[in-house]
Amino acid sequence: MASRIQYKCIKERWLRIDLLTIYSSEMRVFTSIYILILAYIIAALVFWEMNLQKQSGRIYAQEVVTLRNQVDSVRLPNIYRHEMDMLKTELDRRTTQYLAEGATFLIVILIGAAVVYGSFSRRMMLSRQQNNFMLAVTHELKSPIAAIKLNLQTLEKHRLDEEKRNMLIDRCIKESNRLNDLCNNMLFTSQIEGRQYKPAMEPFSLSEMAEEIVAEYAGRHSRRFEEEIENGCKVKGDKAMLRIAINNLLENAIKYTPESKPITVTLSQKQNMAVLGIADEGPGIPEQEKSKIFDKFYRIGNEESRKTKGTGLGLYLSSRIVAGHKGRILIKDNAPNGCVFEIILPVLKGTDTTASA
Repeated sequence: MASRIQYKCIKERWLRIDLLTIYSSEMRVFTSIYILILAYIIAALVFWEMNLQKQSGRIYAQEVVTLRNQVDSVRLPNIYRHEMDMLKTELDRRTTQYLAEGATFLIVILIGAAVVYGSFSRRMMLSRQQNNFMLAVTHELKSPIAAIKLNLQTLEKHRLDEEKRNMLIDRCIKESNRLNDLCNNMLFTSQIEGRQYKPAMEPFSLSEMAEEIVAEYAGRHSRRFEEEIENGCKVKGDKAMLRIAINNLLENAIKYTPESKPITVTLSQKQNMAVLGIADEGPGIPEQEKSKIFDKFYRIGNEESRKTKGTGLGLYLSSRIVAGHKGRILIKDNAPNGCVFEIILPVLKGTDTTASA
């Protein structure tokens, strides 16, 4: 059963890599064709500009011949020079006009080309991320289901002692919690984007919530958490949504932190703001990736080298939830390695001090 699960994981991973290869190939083909078409349009514009300038030169030459036939340059030199100056001025005007029109057309073409290419690239990237998301979600859904099924089949077929039975039951509970968190992320993301979710804003103790969440995770992952939570931090918000935001950050820390390294959760109040920090000692986040990790479906690395599980929704959903509470999330480097996520929320004003647990 375990080897079958592993085989499916490898198969899904290779399918994801195949899709990435297809998208990369399609993007290269589109880019090549697009560059050729753009080069043809620019060449046609340059050819049109050159023809206009040649035509202007021919007009000027014909006007000079006509002037010489009509005005005697010897008998009437002043009139002749005046008419020649007018012809040269008209030639310069046409040259400037054609260059300005050509430059305007070129700028419009380049801007339009950049907009079209950027739009197509974003659509291709979004399509690729959505396909990767579907594959990741499929894997994330099937993995806990398969694990629960395996544990239940073991309980059904074998007579185990109490300790082993409790261990398998505990594993089933952990996997069901993981499955529930994934479903909640997908559900709330859909509701938030569709503006269907109406937050239930109420005053509550963020300190008590943080302690409850850490205690829950410490029970599931023993000896992995350290906490420094200040009492009395009260905020106003949707308890369920903020719990999901914190859970996602903790899941992210657990995912990337070695089991031998601690995860530190802190909560303090600074200048009328509650600062909840989650520090890990994982590989950290490259500087160029920090501005992207809160994008929908975005995951660090590429499909060939990525080993961690995930859907690319957790951090995106956390950022949306915190922003909906007039707060923000900061990313800082941890010493000696790893990173620190900080959720910053406005504390409850003194006009409403009632808080629920």
